[in-house]
This record gives sequence, C-alpha cells and structure tokens, in this order.
Amino acid sequence: MLQSWGARWPRRCSTAARTVCFGLRGAALKTVKSRTLEGRRIVVTRAPAQSRELRERLEELGAQVVLLPLVRFLEPENTLDLDRTIRSLEKFNWLIFTSANAVTFFLGRCRALGCWPSGGHTTFAAVGSATRLALEKEGLQAPLVPAEFSAARLAAELAGAIAGKSVLLPRSDRAGDELPSLLRNAGAKVTEVIAYRTAGPEALDRSLIEAIHRGQSDVVTFFSPSALREFQNLVGPEVLAKWNSRVAFAAVGPVTAEAIRRAGLPVAIEADEATTASLVAALERYFSVLETKRGRSRTRAS
Repeated sequence: MLQSWGARWPRRCSTAARTVCFGLRGAALKTVKSRTLEGRRIVVTRAPAQSRELRERLEELGAQVVLLPLVRFLEPENTLDLDRTIRSLEKFNWLIFTSANAVTFFLGRCRALGCWPSGGHTTFAAVGSATRLALEKEGLQAPLVPAEFSAARLAAELAGAIAGKSVLLPRSDRAGDELPSLLRNAGAKVTEVIAYRTAGPEALDRSLIEAIHRGQSDVVTFFSPSALREFQNLVGPEVLAKWNSRVAFAAVGPVTAEAIRRAGLPVAIEADEATTASLVAALERYFSVLETKRGRSRTRAS
C-alpha cells in the first residue's frame, strides 16, 4: 500500500504543491552545501580597507569573522626620494611591483605629481594576481606574473630579460632585501624606493586578544610578516607558542608562511596568493580534512 502510494505520490499533489516542495528542498540543500565554514570563528588581521571582500565571503560561508587589524599602510613621512624617482620614470626599463599596496601608493603619488608611467618604454612585472589586478585597474598591463608567489621565482623568470637593464622597485619601508639582491645578481641595475610605510594599529580591542587566548577562535590569518610581528608584540612570543593546540595559523603567501615558521609556529593553512579566493579555498580544504579526521576518530571510538 505504501509502495503503491509512494510510486504515485507526485500525481496526488497539485502542481503548485510539488513546485513549492521541491523548491524549498533545493534551496535548503543549496544553503547547507554552500555554508562550508558554518560556525567557524576566523580572525582577520588585515587592514580594514582591505578586508571587506574577505569578510563578506567568509560570512556568506557561515563563518564568524573577527576583525583584528594589526597593520596600517601610510604614505612615506618624507616623499622627496619618491618624488624625485617618479619624475625620472623614463630612465627605467622595468617597473616591478611586489604587492597591491605598492601599486596603490606608487601610482597614487604618480597621479598627484602628474607623472604617469608609460607602457611604451617601460615593462611592468607583478608578483601575484592581486598585484596584477591592481595594475589593471589603473589601466596598466603586467605581461610577467610568476606562477609562484615568491621573490626567487620572479627573479628567475626575469633573469634573461633584465641583465643590463634599469629596474625600479617601489617597496614598503619594511621590505626585505632578497628580491633586489637576486635582481642585481641577474645583472640588473636596481633602484629601490619607499612607496609606503607599514605601521601598527592606532588602537586595539584587547578583549579580542583575550578571546583568542581562551580558545574562542579557530583560525588567525596573517597576510604579511609585519602583521605577525605586531601580533607577537601584543601577546608575547611565549604566550603565542602556547596557542598551537587552541588555534590554527593561516598564512597568505610563502613569505608570510616562512615568517610564521621562523617564529616557531606551525602553518596549518597556506594560501598561495594574497586573494580572497585563494585564502577561502585553503580554509575550506583545512576544515574539510579536519572534519574527515574527526569522523574517523568517532567511528573508531564507537
């Protein structure tokens, strides 16, 4: 009887009823499937102006986002060297950007001075798709973007093209010397100029740090070694080392990942590029593996 009714049940319902039933079921399944970070508490240490897209995407996936901005990006206190360099842009064969911040601040200053770089005699290179996108938004194309987000890979891919060429490298005041050193070893004449400076937060809600300390967060994300250093200064390296069992550390890019490891901390999550899509994908993979392991543990225990 039940089997007979079940076989004929679509005919026993009106078209409207069947439509509503299937429509609600599909929407519910879609919601469940898409909220892959449901209930996860994720700390974003990026500057507020740069974290909006990431925050919105994480919240769409069900995560609870905690904004803990640890760094600010500002113009150089003295722009004399930067201005002098911009006014002589025509002498450079290559203009290399290693971050979207470098693009934003350097081209912002170019615009203020009325000196815009020309793609006619200058070739642009960018580290990472986020940096390339920042250039494209300004109407500039970067024909060279290394497949791997690293200074070594960029220098290797440029090696055959920059020997004897003049290269301009707009940078942060905290940037390391690996890339300019590698470029010089490849025969380039490198000019470094500070396009922006990195500073710590103006004010910080200490209760957010205490919440992390109590294990009330699942992941803390770092987008730069500078953010990690500020975090270490806030909590102290010894306290930070004790958090390994309470929170997972996520790094955006190999440079940040290496900085976390040098601090003696494990990198549980690593995004290849400084993009929202890359970080979100890495977070989803991490929690998927975590849930699989927990499921196996529960199965063995039962």
